[in-house]
Amino acid sequence: METQDGSAELTSTITCPECGHVETETMPTNACQWFYDCKGCSAVLRPKPGDCCVYCSYGTMPCPPIQQGDSCCDGG
Repeated sequence: METQDGSAELTSTITCPECGHVETETMPTNACQWFYDCKGCSAVLRPKPGDCCVYCSYGTMPCPPIQQGDSCCDGG
C-alpha cells in the first residue's frame, strides 16, 4: 500500500454507498476524516463500525496511518 519510497499513497477514490458516485480525493495526513459529503447525492458518509475514517470504509486506499501500519484516530 505504500509507495516505493515508503511513503503513504495520499489519493483515494471514494464510492458513495447511497448513489454510487465516485470521486478521487486527497487524504489528510494530520487528521482522520470522519465525515464526507457525497458530491453526487449530498449524503453524509461516516465510517463503518470498526473503521477509523471514511477512506478506510469507502475508499480504494486506507488512510495514511493505516497504510504505514500505525493506529489511526480513535474512530468516528
